Amino acid sequence: MLRMKIVTILGARPQFIKAAPISQALKNEFDELLVHTGQHYDFEMSKIFFDELDLKEPDINLGIQSTTHGDQTGKMLAGIEVVLLEHKPDFVLVYGDTNSTLAGALAAVKLHIPVFHVEAGLRSFNKSMPEEINRMLTDRVSDLLFCPTSNAVENLHAEGIKQGVFLTGDVMCDAAIYNVELAESKSSIIESLDLTPGSYYLATVHRPANTDDQLNLESIFNAFGSLDMNVVLPLHPRTRKALNEFNVPVPEGVRAIDPVGYLDMLILEKNARVIITDSGGIQKEAYFLGVPCVTLREETEWVETVETGWNRLVGADPEQIVTAVQNAAVQEDQPDLFGDGKAAEKIVDLIKSEYLV
Repeated sequence: MLRMKIVTILGARPQFIKAAPISQALKNEFDELLVHTGQHYDFEMSKIFFDELDLKEPDINLGIQSTTHGDQTGKMLAGIEVVLLEHKPDFVLVYGDTNSTLAGALAAVKLHIPVFHVEAGLRSFNKSMPEEINRMLTDRVSDLLFCPTSNAVENLHAEGIKQGVFLTGDVMCDAAIYNVELAESKSSIIESLDLTPGSYYLATVHRPANTDDQLNLESIFNAFGSLDMNVVLPLHPRTRKALNEFNVPVPEGVRAIDPVGYLDMLILEKNARVIITDSGGIQKEAYFLGVPCVTLREETEWVETVETGWNRLVGADPEQIVTAVQNAAVQEDQPDLFGDGKAAEKIVDLIKSEYLV
């Protein structure tokens, strides 16, 4: 029997993590072509994740690096279209809400190739976020929509999208469950940074709303300098560039380090007193690992983490940041919000049931 071909479009760190369990589940019955757009092109932000997660090297790397949203998305759309015309896949698989996601979905739908969207239905209800536009448009053109939470399903239904919508759980939960044990056996980041578990805060800052706005960036780093414990900060290339451009000093007590791999990051997260972040994926990882989270945004697509008390939204307000971090506490209840760790299997089973019968 001829095996069906799936082209998977990847471009950013969270997508590499999400792709690993699904690629593993696909390989027995599908031929998968991995296309890396190049959106995260630093070694620390890209290749190291393929190495650590035992994800096969991309079959194609388009090498499209940082530029304006329109220019980047347009170049991706053109590059992906060439790949699809050459390889003629049966389906295209996209993840999350990046420019790579939207470009992959648009290229496929214009060629009448079915689109499958992993992590469909998320909404922050803030259209000033490029990610919100990407996820809304991708959901609109997708044939199968794999939702990580019941809230995501409800969001799609509220928009009139009901066909092909499935609640699968979150593949990042799959990855975290599998990789924490691997990380504990392989990572030496706590020892190499001479950290004591529970005695530091872990922070990440990378979203344009925080890095491209000088006032927000200054406010966040001033707050970091006012905290009662040291802050470990793996520094995103965009953030490093913004700090230099705006001449924002890194306060004493903030330990800025180079970006780390996924396994090291899991260990840093697991052993932090509190995680402070503007990353969607890290909000979830904090929840999976039972670590309180403070989010440097005014809204989140992961509303469940806020509703259960594990996450607090503070924006870039320095007083709110300090108060929330220093009052953050482990909650008594940790509901099973994101599935049972078998989302990848459910997604592949749904693809087979919808398209192989």
